[in-house]
Amino acid sequence: MQKTTHLLYLHGFRSSPQSVKARKMAALVAAQYPGVTWWCPQLPASPRQAMDFLLAGVADWPLANTALMGSSLGGFYAAWLARHLGCPAVLINPAVNPARDLAAYIGEHPAWHDPYQSVFFEAAYVQELLELQAQSQTTPAHTLALIAKGDEVLDWREMLTTHQSGHVRLIEGSDHALSDFDDYLPEILEFLQLA
Repeated sequence: MQKTTHLLYLHGFRSSPQSVKARKMAALVAAQYPGVTWWCPQLPASPRQAMDFLLAGVADWPLANTALMGSSLGGFYAAWLARHLGCPAVLINPAVNPARDLAAYIGEHPAWHDPYQSVFFEAAYVQELLELQAQSQTTPAHTLALIAKGDEVLDWREMLTTHQSGHVRLIEGSDHALSDFDDYLPEILEFLQLA
């Protein structure tokens, strides 16, 4: 595998670039891999807008040297992009059926990292997720899925079934946020092959 010179990190639903994992990765890349282009944007609530925004944002990136990371809904997006762009991806407790899971969250919700900010999830976004899911029947082979059996939000069995064609790290315990993220950084970095 070629060295990664460009890394895109995608946060989850109601999350942001201020998430613990995103900030840790940003700091690590800046300190140890200063030549790597790092991008962790705030994603729009609309899945269609999010995909259009991301595809435009990486349009000039060298795809042979690009890798993706995503957590939860961001993991679903990263898997979708990996399939369409042919890039490797690290998926942290990735959502598998976000249209079903987020149908219960239509309305306004406070953002996790800033209670003054809110996310408005419209009913139309469920249909947008269904359209993305319809284009996501196969898992890209070059993925590393970190799946916590202790995830209190998503079913680890669904994640495992969906992502077993790639590399899987099945974690006993832990939680949806993967609070013990640091324990898996060496494995993540080995997979990413940052330049």
